[in-house]
Amino acid sequence: MRPISARIVEIVQETPTVRSLRFDRSLGPVPGQYLMVWVRGIDEVPMSFSYRDGITVQLVGEATRAIFDLEVGGSLGLRGPLGNGFTLSGERILLVGGGVGAAPLALLGEAAAEAGIEVTTLLASRCCDDLLFLKRFERIGEVVITTDDGSLGICGRASAGLSALQLQEFDQIYLCGPEPMMADVIGRCAGMETKIQASIDRYFKCGMGICGSCSLDPSGIRVCVEGPVFRADRLAGTEFGRYRRGASGIKLLRDG
Repeated sequence: MRPISARIVEIVQETPTVRSLRFDRSLGPVPGQYLMVWVRGIDEVPMSFSYRDGITVQLVGEATRAIFDLEVGGSLGLRGPLGNGFTLSGERILLVGGGVGAAPLALLGEAAAEAGIEVTTLLASRCCDDLLFLKRFERIGEVVITTDDGSLGICGRASAGLSALQLQEFDQIYLCGPEPMMADVIGRCAGMETKIQASIDRYFKCGMGICGSCSLDPSGIRVCVEGPVFRADRLAGTEFGRYRRGASGIKLLRDG
């Protein structure tokens, strides 16, 4: 699949380190699918869809720095939609998003609300200034907030907000955010693994299932083509939640 050129028609500063870019075209993604973003002369990097015609970018490195330097009217190469997204199911669902991981969940929640599904969101961040898409989530249902520093909502990580919810009342739980956070939530929902869908962030190089850099030991499932969304029971016994890998494939300790 060759990249197509898309022009930026809107840029929104969401938090001090996160921006959303809207394009002049939609790639028609299923919520949870991703695309490869070609930053000309720099790199091609994976991004989740936060809108059907847009992405939400956190400033973390050279490629995202170059994206932040673009203005309305600039362009990027887009390749997608890729991978498998979330599957909507049930009448009442819970979204659990941490940091910029809330981006694909906003698109999912809006699709669920349009389908008549009752949506509750557990939105977690380090502080109130870093909360992403709070207004979008509030428009579609109840929102429980946690912040690490206690500046808004419940003080603590996402797991601290689980006690404010009756988890058994939800037909499906959808996760996206830091891997330790998702592993922690899954661990606290023992027996519910078949009702949990998690979007996994791994080191992607090709986005085509060829290089294997995003594979999970020991099963070898490729996150780029068989994910990035997986049911939680399929992640049991893999490296998920235990360690991540760098560009060379070497194991690295998870942060947080």
